[in-house]
Amino acid sequence: MPKQRSGSLDQIRQNGAFDVVVVGGGINGIGVYRELALQGLRVLLIERNDFCSGCSAAPSRMIHGGLRYLENGEFDLVRESLRERDALLENAPHFVRPLPTTIPIASVASGLFNGAAAFLGLSSKPSTRGAVPIKIGLLLYDWVTRKRRLLPRHSFHGAKETFRRWPELTRLLRFSAIYHDAWISHPERLGLELVTDVERLAPDSVALNYAEVRMEGAALSVTDAETGERMSITAATIVNATGAWLNEAIRELSANNTALETLISGTKGSHIILDHKVLHDALGGHMVYFENTDGRVCIVFPYLGKVLAGSTDIRVDAVERVRCEPEEQDYILQSLRLMFPGIPVSDSDVVFSYSGIRPLPKSDHSFTGRISRGHFVHRLDGPISQFCMVGGKWTTFRAFAEQTADAVMAELGHERRSGTLHLAIGGGTGFPSDPKGLIGDLADRYGVGRDRAAHVVDLYGTRAEEVLAFCATFNHDDPLGVQTPMTTGEVVFLIRNEHVVRLSDLILRRTPLAITGEISSALITEIAGIAASELGWDEAGMRDQMNAFITELNDFYGVTPMMLEQRSLERKATCA
Repeated sequence: MPKQRSGSLDQIRQNGAFDVVVVGGGINGIGVYRELALQGLRVLLIERNDFCSGCSAAPSRMIHGGLRYLENGEFDLVRESLRERDALLENAPHFVRPLPTTIPIASVASGLFNGAAAFLGLSSKPSTRGAVPIKIGLLLYDWVTRKRRLLPRHSFHGAKETFRRWPELTRLLRFSAIYHDAWISHPERLGLELVTDVERLAPDSVALNYAEVRMEGAALSVTDAETGERMSITAATIVNATGAWLNEAIRELSANNTALETLISGTKGSHIILDHKVLHDALGGHMVYFENTDGRVCIVFPYLGKVLAGSTDIRVDAVERVRCEPEEQDYILQSLRLMFPGIPVSDSDVVFSYSGIRPLPKSDHSFTGRISRGHFVHRLDGPISQFCMVGGKWTTFRAFAEQTADAVMAELGHERRSGTLHLAIGGGTGFPSDPKGLIGDLADRYGVGRDRAAHVVDLYGTRAEEVLAFCATFNHDDPLGVQTPMTTGEVVFLIRNEHVVRLSDLILRRTPLAITGEISSALITEIAGIAASELGWDEAGMRDQMNAFITELNDFYGVTPMMLEQRSLERKATCA
């Protein structure tokens, strides 16, 4: 067992008394864990799987103000989202970066009256939006950020300029608009950095993945899923941050385990990653934000050298782990053909797919796009009061965490010590506006190539020096493969410092190896061997981890064993 995990378990064994237990280690749960711990409370965060492994691992990877929320009349949500977007651009610049966004427009006034009707609650499904309603929306978007502008104002272009910039767009267009939001490169890693920040700044608090909280009467216990060990704990209050599983968790965390009010009504969102240079280059560094034939907003943008496209928005009745189904992939590919008719795209271009359930507030809207992406805190009475986090989205996690923490502290009579709106996150601390100098300096000081230095800066920000210094202690810090700058020492660093328990933690969430299509059968074997040495797996245990991960890739990410083998053969041929 890694020293980091054994230390967390020892803290619980030695002192099981906590002010707050946060159940759910997605981005909202991690956010409120940080908020409360930094105010001087002793907090325990429990996640039954890995941190940021559910819906928090399946976002569109946009950090945005929510332009279309204006049509729903959610001005407060847009204002809050834009503030939080700007805060993340400042606090986590190593992960969150500006994203110029292009809206293709085929008409002038279409959707104007439908938008007004939606604002008044008289319409459920949008019609195609023309230049006039889009112009009004972008003017409002700019107006909200007029006093603290970090990103450029929007601009409008006619057909000639549009096709000059994006010659592959459909010729049905009459205009285009450009505005700026942001994107996040490694959302799961940002969640991990929040956890490790708490370890450094508030070491009395504890975060534990692969564990479960149980309530029997008014008694609480924590069970370590890896060993089965059960530890008694106490808490003054509970924060239920289980997202799409909120309704189920409410029953489990209530003393009488009875069915209570339904608060969450989820929708499923799926995305695909394509290895398609022509499409990548045709985007010109922009996201294209467009409507499919059913009125659903779709996106496509360059992502880590590949192309990210999405998404679906399908109401779900049963909460379970989901995947991008073939018909959803077809839907997304069809949307790309609609917008870029001259660029062939097919299933063979897809190197990864993913899906998650958005934990939206309960709603009866027939069109899922009208369901609010807002959030609120719902308090439940009981032997231990329970604060339920309902709704939310990636961009607003800090604000939602702050609001929840304030409600909890009011209950406990504890005053806030500090705010987090301007608090840097992990490797965002001291991150330069232009990282080229940092990359060059690290390459020179540690005797590594610029590609290697750029990789660690991209993945760790200003923590890159800590990673390279650690790797420098290895006699054979060898690259994992010819097409990845990641090394043996770096894998060991992740295992020892970032709460790695299983092979999937490493490849899916601590690194971009899976989502970018780099992972292969040979790489899995190599990484599993390193992990086995560090985590104490015997040969059978290592094989079980590999088989479980390969099955997971096939069942939930559209990466088949055949694809993994083919990638290994291609890498081998490259080396020959």
